[in-house]
Amino acid sequence: MKGRIPFRIHPMLPTLVAKPFDKAGWVYEEKYDGIRILTYKEGDKVTLLSRNDKNRSLMFPEIAAAVRALPARTLLLDGEVVAFDRHDVSRFQLLQRGNVRPRYAVFDCLYLNGEDLRSQPLSSRRSALETSVRNNNQILLSRRLAPNGIEAYRIAKERGFEGLVAKEQSAPYFEGRSTKWLKVKVHQEEEFVIAGYTAPGGSRRHFGALLLAAYDRGRLVYVGKVGTGFSRQTLDSLASALKPLIRKKSALADPPHERNITYLKPRLVAQVAFQEWTADNKLRQPVYLGLRDDKKPEECLLTRARA
Repeated sequence: MKGRIPFRIHPMLPTLVAKPFDKAGWVYEEKYDGIRILTYKEGDKVTLLSRNDKNRSLMFPEIAAAVRALPARTLLLDGEVVAFDRHDVSRFQLLQRGNVRPRYAVFDCLYLNGEDLRSQPLSSRRSALETSVRNNNQILLSRRLAPNGIEAYRIAKERGFEGLVAKEQSAPYFEGRSTKWLKVKVHQEEEFVIAGYTAPGGSRRHFGALLLAAYDRGRLVYVGKVGTGFSRQTLDSLASALKPLIRKKSALADPPHERNITYLKPRLVAQVAFQEWTADNKLRQPVYLGLRDDKKPEECLLTRARA
């Protein structure tokens, strides 16, 4: 059928590495703190899909309209929907609150006017992306940092970015996790399963802190609790989401020895910023950023979070 992209895919995902590096034939891009979105433009029809195949077209109508206005008849873009603070740094928390205009930071072009580009090297796909997309109020090309990876990391750290993504220029596009894309974090941020909550204290409504967990060799293990980062509105909306998940028995392999804990089915995923890991695999100074309904609880792995 003319004007239709003949496939649907899952995104290529970077592998986390512990420290920055510089390697010939690699490029270094800003790592955005938002929601990963694959966008299919098929004539006048535009579909925004999250990494777990949820349709986000109605959630981000301005972005869908901006992609619809692009001249290409068929187009498949990979990118991140983000919200920027006043320093031009993407913040997932701002995107969750919805009071900052979202933009679509695009970093790959996988299909263009009837041609499947996935087997082509990144350098060719980037050229196709730059041909088909121009920066505007809703769409921007992902920002390339310095050509040297160590300098790129220094810039990312100085600007306060979440991190950087290093990509091999000659690599085709693979679905799933790949070592052809590598990410280096500047700030500690990760997704964790919400396994329960403590009773509220003082003037706090609904709950005191959320119990956080991650999977380790099939076991859901406790990594600490987060009690900061909640507005009154967030507390109210979270309470509604948590109530149907209440269960009598803990899903944790090692529940904390505390009183007044309400346990939950491990269904919800929270994004959390934190200072560091302690020696006993607990989070130091965690701050709640928001819910991630584009991530499955089973994807929250202790080994990856601690890498």
